[in-house]
Amino acid sequence: MRILMLGWELPPHNAGGMGVVCYQMARALAGRGVSIDFVLPYTAHHPNTEFMNIVSTTPRSPQRGDGTWVYDSFAAGGPRMKRIQDDYLSVAVAHAKKFPPDVIHAHDWLTLRAGMAVKNATNRPLIAHIHATEFDRAGGKEGNPIIHDIEQAGLLMADRIIAISKLQHDLIAERYNIPSDKIEIVHNTIDYNDFAEPVNGDTYRYARRLQDEGYCVVSVMNRLTVQKGLSYFMRAAAKASHRLGRFVFIIGGDGEQRDELIEMSADLGIADKVIFTGFVRGKQWRDIFAVSDVFVMSSISEPFGITALEAAAHGAAVVITKQSGAGE
Repeated sequence: MRILMLGWELPPHNAGGMGVVCYQMARALAGRGVSIDFVLPYTAHHPNTEFMNIVSTTPRSPQRGDGTWVYDSFAAGGPRMKRIQDDYLSVAVAHAKKFPPDVIHAHDWLTLRAGMAVKNATNRPLIAHIHATEFDRAGGKEGNPIIHDIEQAGLLMADRIIAISKLQHDLIAERYNIPSDKIEIVHNTIDYNDFAEPVNGDTYRYARRLQDEGYCVVSVMNRLTVQKGLSYFMRAAAKASHRLGRFVFIIGGDGEQRDELIEMSADLGIADKVIFTGFVRGKQWRDIFAVSDVFVMSSISEPFGITALEAAAHGAAVVITKQSGAGE
């Protein structure tokens, strides 16, 4: 079998969990003898991907700020994003005509336009694998109508839909009027062997020292967006800190709410207890989990939340919201 997998990122050039899931899924499928052409919107080296063929649609760098990592509604649907997606679509169609797939596997709204175009060009079945909808990303609000239109069209045209939790299955069925029996639930997971490598205990030496003094290290690892409910986390952190005192909070990640959250920590009187790491990935990402006593996923809407599994794999206590697929 040959699969044309339409993705938007792969480790180590990933901004979210979708890239991790895509990598693990492709590796597992390849291990069963499946041939995979993985289409990406940038050009970069991806180690340990010899099991599949990577097709780059543009010479753009994967570096953050390039416009490639567009997850948030305020930036999505703009002219720059449309150009990236247009390039992606045309290359994907040309590749599919030259190397016809048995199945098209498209991930999220970012690749659904290309998925529909390839289906039209090849008449092959389309699987829409949805990691988050625009309703999720908008944090319970309506979000971007352009993205809603793409999601609606892609979900209707798909031969099969994969939802990463029952929570998301129900949202897709109810909000997009998709027949329930067209949607299959496949929960995300992680390969625990990937966490066997020792972590660097010196990366967050300050937090380690505070632990020795009896402090509890609480971490959050997210894109700093409205979907992740971080303003609620900050208020909870302030209440906990004022009541019990010995807390330090590590917020790993970046996003449009960064400055707002920094200012909020000051207004709440906990700026001296909150460490903003900025964008991290790879070993630095793991080092935060390793130093954490407690990991919090405060998302308003989280179709799954693979970071909860990663935190648990490092031995941290995990606190998640009810509206998180990982809880299933």
